[in-house]
Amino acid sequence: MARLKLSFPDDQFLYSTQMAVRVTDINAGNHLGNDSMISMISEARARFLYEYGVREAEGDGHGIIVTDLATTYRAEAHAHDQLLFEVGVMDFNKYGGDMIFRVTRPADNTLVAMAKYGFVFFNYRLKEVVPMPDDFRGKFPQVNWLD
Repeated sequence: MARLKLSFPDDQFLYSTQMAVRVTDINAGNHLGNDSMISMISEARARFLYEYGVREAEGDGHGIIVTDLATTYRAEAHAHDQLLFEVGVMDFNKYGGDMIFRVTRPADNTLVAMAKYGFVFFNYRLKEVVPMPDDFRGKFPQVNWLD
């Protein structure tokens, strides 16, 4: 089976945040576990959206739902490592797009992981995908569109 390769243009990353690897994030291999990395990426996504004034769920039943996730690991991270999460968006379509992540360890400039979330806008009351709101699209005028 072919291995997954993720690569993103540097100009697509719009936001960054740091998080420390907690002792409780360490697995039996004595490094950051996959489940904890996904949780940290989700936290970075939430911080990014908050910074841009985007609520993941609105009172009217509309929100954002993750459709898929791809992650590649390039290096181990250990307890107490400070990791930098860079976040961006790309490849918008009528209903959503991709959120991209680059995770590095600034102490030694090591690339730890790359990830991509597919997302769509969703009406939780109707249980259906809905078009991307104009106000969300307007926050990211530089993002390329897919047909």
